[in-house]
Amino acid sequence: MTTARPRWSSDELEQVRGLAATYFTKEVVPNVPKHVEQGYPDKALYRRAGELGLLCMSIPEAYGGGGGTFAHEAVLIEEQVRAGDPSMGFPVHCAIVAHYLLAYASEAQKEKWLPRLASGEWVGAIAMTEPGTGSDLQAITTRAVREGDFYRVSGAKTFISNGHVCDFLILVVRTGQQGHGGISLLCAEVSDTTPGFQRGRILDKLGGKGQDTTELFFDDLKVPAVNLLGGEEGRGFAQLMQQLPQERLTTAIIAVASLERAVQLTVEYTKQRHVFGKPLFAMQNTRFELAECATLQRVCRTFVDDCIESHLAGRLDVTTAAMAKYWVSDQACLVVDRCLQLFGGYGYMKEYPIAHLFADTRVLRIFAGANEVMKELVARSL
Repeated sequence: MTTARPRWSSDELEQVRGLAATYFTKEVVPNVPKHVEQGYPDKALYRRAGELGLLCMSIPEAYGGGGGTFAHEAVLIEEQVRAGDPSMGFPVHCAIVAHYLLAYASEAQKEKWLPRLASGEWVGAIAMTEPGTGSDLQAITTRAVREGDFYRVSGAKTFISNGHVCDFLILVVRTGQQGHGGISLLCAEVSDTTPGFQRGRILDKLGGKGQDTTELFFDDLKVPAVNLLGGEEGRGFAQLMQQLPQERLTTAIIAVASLERAVQLTVEYTKQRHVFGKPLFAMQNTRFELAECATLQRVCRTFVDDCIESHLAGRLDVTTAAMAKYWVSDQACLVVDRCLQLFGGYGYMKEYPIAHLFADTRVLRIFAGANEVMKELVARSL
């Protein structure tokens, strides 16, 4: 089953797709076993992606980016999933971190920080989640206290994607009272020798083994006061809410690409696998299962493509982004499970990609706001 070129694509985007596919299949995927073993990707592959012009493609050329749109990021994300790479943290680096800077950093900050992200010299991360907060961002306790021209940051973060390899952090901190009004965003340049900053363990996850997800600790980390995004304390929660629709759409894109890959792998397997003297695909149950999965694939793809078009036109709202994030990730997990079943015992073996998809897709229902939170956001709009 072929996937038609989406309406939001173009000849130029399809050229980018080909470049991204080649990068992942030839340069990243051969290193996946190494990444899984060490728990994080090689930073040289970020720099290589920067050399190829694949990083921060939706950031203006004036800041070192590609001068494209979110459609370029969507293509990169889709090709990463299709190649079977779980390690490179491009969705966070390109579609999230860079866009917080584009939206809220000063001109001088954009000129200083964005080119380093676009070149792959730096890897970006955003530190929201804390051990006791999860999706409840209003409850964060990591505190930033102003002392003259600096803030001193103390606290802990967890489940931070790119946390082991990052050089640049957007920190969600409390600068004021309890609740959303006391939240601000600070930017920090970090390394293993930065005083007051410590990388914790790389967390042993169910899936996404090659992508570093870590704990981060701050003990009077000194951050220049000018690194406050937006230039005024207390704007952080509003800034987060404005950027989260793009993050949730990004999650939906990962989900639909994962679903499509699962169906493709399963159709191929069932046509070549023989049981009781004939292809597994010849059995009615197999055909009906895959017919239903293919239908869900089409519906999810249509919904996500519509969301991408709306986002490119500046019309994607919070409710629709929440719908896409929760529903498509739910369907991805269901379809991957049904596909794995058709592999039988082989689907439970790690050497088969369907087993990795089963593990990797499960987190899509949790991060970028748990799906239960997404349903609450949708319900508020009714």
